[in-house]
Amino acid sequence: MGKVPPHRWLSERLPAMRDVLFVMFGVTVTPWKLVGYTGVFLFAGRWFVQLAASKASGKPVMPTLFWYMSALGSILLLAYFIFGKNDSVGVMSNLFPLFVALYNLYLDGKNKKGAAALG
Repeated sequence: MGKVPPHRWLSERLPAMRDVLFVMFGVTVTPWKLVGYTGVFLFAGRWFVQLAASKASGKPVMPTLFWYMSALGSILLLAYFIFGKNDSVGVMSNLFPLFVALYNLYLDGKNKKGAAALG
């Protein structure tokens, strides 16, 4: 038996992730799709968090939760596109936002540490 391609490694070890859970309105739902749907929910939901924070402050703001939701949504979508679907377009469209979110979380943490040190 040959070597398992990297994008199939996890799927080969978790075959139940491809099992059909149910079909509704012609949409077949598998565990991998639930991972993808959760990623989409987080990635889209971050804008509602940003809207609420901006409304509360009366000016445009980007709360830290926005970046956490962005990073987690991107990670879940990457898992879906790599292991569940093997879709390079989906992978490419979620890699960049992940790096941006992680970088902004790094800057946020760095600035909070600096502000705490100043008292």
